[in-house]
Amino acid sequence: MNKTTKQVTELDGKTLYYSFLAGAQKIFENQVLINKINVFPVADADTGTNLASTMRSIVESPIPTADIKLTAAALADAALSGARGNSGIIFAQFIYGFSNEIQKHETVSVETFAEVVKKAVTYAYEAIANPVEGTMITVIREWAEFIYILKDTIQDFIELLAKAYQKAVESLQATTLQLETLAKSNVVDAGAKGFVVFLQGMVEFVKAGELRKLLSGRETVVIADSEIVSHDEITFRYCTEAMLLLDEKKKADLSLVRKSIAHMGDSMVVAGSAKKMRVHIHSDHPAKVMKVLSRYGNITYQKVDDMVMQKEVAANAKFPVAIVTDSTCDLPQEIIEKYQLHVVPLSVHFGENYFLDRLTIMPAQFYSMIDKSPVYPTTAQPAYKDFFNRYSYLASHYESIIGFHISSKMSGTWSNSSKASHAVSEHSGKKISVIDSKRLSSGLGLIVLRAAKELEKGTTHEEIVSKSAGWSKETKIFVSSRTIKYMVKSGRVSHTKGFIGTLLNLKPIVTVNDEGKTEVFGKPFTEKASMELIMSRIQSLAEGRKIWGYSISHARNLAGAGWYSERMRELCGLEPEFINDASPVLGVNAGPGVVALSVMFEDE
Repeated sequence: MNKTTKQVTELDGKTLYYSFLAGAQKIFENQVLINKINVFPVADADTGTNLASTMRSIVESPIPTADIKLTAAALADAALSGARGNSGIIFAQFIYGFSNEIQKHETVSVETFAEVVKKAVTYAYEAIANPVEGTMITVIREWAEFIYILKDTIQDFIELLAKAYQKAVESLQATTLQLETLAKSNVVDAGAKGFVVFLQGMVEFVKAGELRKLLSGRETVVIADSEIVSHDEITFRYCTEAMLLLDEKKKADLSLVRKSIAHMGDSMVVAGSAKKMRVHIHSDHPAKVMKVLSRYGNITYQKVDDMVMQKEVAANAKFPVAIVTDSTCDLPQEIIEKYQLHVVPLSVHFGENYFLDRLTIMPAQFYSMIDKSPVYPTTAQPAYKDFFNRYSYLASHYESIIGFHISSKMSGTWSNSSKASHAVSEHSGKKISVIDSKRLSSGLGLIVLRAAKELEKGTTHEEIVSKSAGWSKETKIFVSSRTIKYMVKSGRVSHTKGFIGTLLNLKPIVTVNDEGKTEVFGKPFTEKASMELIMSRIQSLAEGRKIWGYSISHARNLAGAGWYSERMRELCGLEPEFINDASPVLGVNAGPGVVALSVMFEDE
């Protein structure tokens, strides 16, 4: 074998950073393969996506200095901030251990590197509630132990990492025999595969050092088809994660936080430091998990994935086209599950307290808090990264994707979704169309449901996109409220007008025009008059036309929803497509008691 003349005897910060970029690139390229072999601890087929999210946070972090201590700390913080899933958080904690153990040196030798990575393994083990051998943690440990053995005979990082990589490959292959679940599916552990793929990228970089190629692909998402493996049962439904900035007065540590939520699920990983923690647990009650975590500090990030849905999509996607929407659609869970709809939640904020709509805060809880909170709540659209991660995942399981969102005149949700879709589509080659519904609440829900029913009939991606503008235009939404005060609190109505309205006891009716903007339709003095006026308008619109369907959202006003339902049955002879609790987005602006009636007419 020809031995290379190039040697690297000291590792500095920039080399470490760029080798991480190379490792991340390999994760991006193998994202789909890693997803498809994911059967442990839960067969939710998202390990590749989770690792890619973790790596993307590293890739997008600023290029640090040559100082390896500063670089390691920056990498650890970026990894912890972007970590998703079991494997992502375990990896992040390993990097945190590395950064914590390394001393204040600008460079490190092979010997020092070996000692640091061995100590870092302990951090990763401590983060996992019940470490299972034959997984990612095993491969990390055996890789680090082999490096420690080699340190006395090898002084060159290129040779060291190359030989250690081969050891990691052997360790990875052995995972199939160490876990019954893996042996049954004849696959290696997905998280371990991700780590080995990452090491492959590092080795290739230190050998060749192709910087230009690395920097040109900082958001690469390569999607390719691969065979889906068999899946086992899921014990807890929701993969629940949080980033927690700790309150120093609470003096919480990893063990305390772990103990406080251990009874709520399994697959628990708690990583981080005394200032910042990343928490992962599989649970049936995400809202309860967040409630407990909030005792120890400020929750700055939350993620909740439905693993049952992910399993169904991976093993048996109902349609070749995925439909994405947001939580303002007000669709009931049974419809979401029936059509495998993918709902990205908006966030709800009560001061510093932060929740995910319908996941870590349910409508009933929201409406009970709205009058008790000293700070009036606000809502925020999902972040660009939330959509990027969702589209990256779906692109590995579907031929194409269509998104339908709340009116762009009311929220930035459509904008973030559209930007993310373009990025994923460009790199994956998958067609992604994102539609501005120009509606919200039950109106958006009707449009999404119409699209799902069309998919069920075999309608193509292009045909649905073509018809969607007509569905939007023919969907009329009318919102009746009990009081004007919540519109004043939310800023939708000025305090002066609100004061006058309160004196006059107005019950304003709001509709959404064809531009997607809200406007006042009427100002009755009683709730009953408001409802009668809406029905009169619907009857007028229905003359000589056929109604495709209607839906109703409400906030603590089931009686009002029932009244509308009865009148609509008399008008068109149809049952409602759905009646459901209204999104907090509607509740923030109109308050408890609000009812939104949406009617879709057939195209003229």
